[in-house]
Amino acid sequence: MSSRPMHYLRGCYPRALRTTSALHASSILPSRCKLPSTVRPIVLTQKKNWQSSLRQFSASALHAAETKIICVPSMAESISEGVLSTFNRQVGDYVEQDEEVASIETDKIDVAVNAPHSGTITKLIVSEGDTVTVGQAVIEISLEKRDTTSQSPLPPQAEQTSETPQEATQKQQTPTREITTSQEPTKGATPTPIPMTTSTSTTTPQPVPNSQGPVSAFQGSRSETKVKMSRLRLRTAERLKESQNTAAFLTTFNEVDMSKIMAFRSQNKDDVLQKHGVKLGFMGPVARASALALREIPAINASIENDDTIVFRDYIDLSVAVAIPNGLVTPVLRNIERRSIVEIEQGIAELGKKARDGKLTMDDLTGGSFTISNSGIWGSLFGTPIINIPQTAVLGIYGIQQRPVAIDGQVEIRPMMYTALTYDHRLVDGREAVTFLTLVKKYLEDPASMLIA
Repeated sequence: MSSRPMHYLRGCYPRALRTTSALHASSILPSRCKLPSTVRPIVLTQKKNWQSSLRQFSASALHAAETKIICVPSMAESISEGVLSTFNRQVGDYVEQDEEVASIETDKIDVAVNAPHSGTITKLIVSEGDTVTVGQAVIEISLEKRDTTSQSPLPPQAEQTSETPQEATQKQQTPTREITTSQEPTKGATPTPIPMTTSTSTTTPQPVPNSQGPVSAFQGSRSETKVKMSRLRLRTAERLKESQNTAAFLTTFNEVDMSKIMAFRSQNKDDVLQKHGVKLGFMGPVARASALALREIPAINASIENDDTIVFRDYIDLSVAVAIPNGLVTPVLRNIERRSIVEIEQGIAELGKKARDGKLTMDDLTGGSFTISNSGIWGSLFGTPIINIPQTAVLGIYGIQQRPVAIDGQVEIRPMMYTALTYDHRLVDGREAVTFLTLVKKYLEDPASMLIA
């Protein structure tokens, strides 16, 4: 072993590093560290500063921790890029394995970026708002374990004082002057009362403005705010314009007496909620009626491929329009021709919750052969929905309103609902479109007919 004096070794290491090594070797307070007699320890005059120094220096100063890169995950076959909208964690934050650290906004859905390992974020490689591609590096993390001991607060006694010995000495040497409010009267003298002191102000008070004075006319704001369109909004705009430029749009209308379907709902909604845990609404019966009508008019469930081929389907995948804060999405409910009214309601409720929570997957949004848009929940009475290309038609249902109608020669007030079918006239003829709406009307006005259809 080398017999070199300790002062020679002192020149080989920075003072802070030597102190840190001693602290970590002993794992006790600095006042109890056993250092060699030849080493002059650093005097920590303020315990708060010592606590900060202890947190700053760690074993990672001697051994660099392993780092990993978090990349953009694979999103879908049709999506190769997106906009990094949000970082959920910042540099210095500790993240657990599989914790969501960022969110990427794509044309259809928001994609979560999860941490593959636990560790501390050391670098944000990109910025919010940047366009990123699959496999691109976005975050760097260090795989060091979280140091829970350094986060524990000091004992209460350690935080009560931070004064130096010099300050303590000055306090002891400072004479104390007592202020008395009365004096012992001197013989033969009249005690003089000490007047109470009051704060005086040299500032002259300003007069209070007259609230009854004339009020100026309201000046309206003419400011403007420009916001960049989100990826979802851009994609929606592109798709709608593509639909308008591709299909030969035509819309036909009808109205439905909802008396019996409303009575059916009122009679069964409590049992359905108790047995199946789902609220019985109007989308279930409308979707079931549409499935039965599509079975008789298959062209409305078909689509045009390559401008010269018609694709007929023996299944019905229903796209349900769902409004979310940043746009509109149409998740798909598969094979509604096999589902009951209750099963359709359960599927729609599940898709709606996933859409509002931002948890839709690409599989939830892919496909779809027919769309139903329920604008009635927002109070709309009438409208012309737009086709979701490459589909051929979309059914719009609207608000139920009490209106006078002629029933067997008598005027009665009935709950009426308008329906609208927008279809691609290249594939669907007017006769087929009108027949489809008539069948939907028939099934909704006589719910029992859906049970035997």
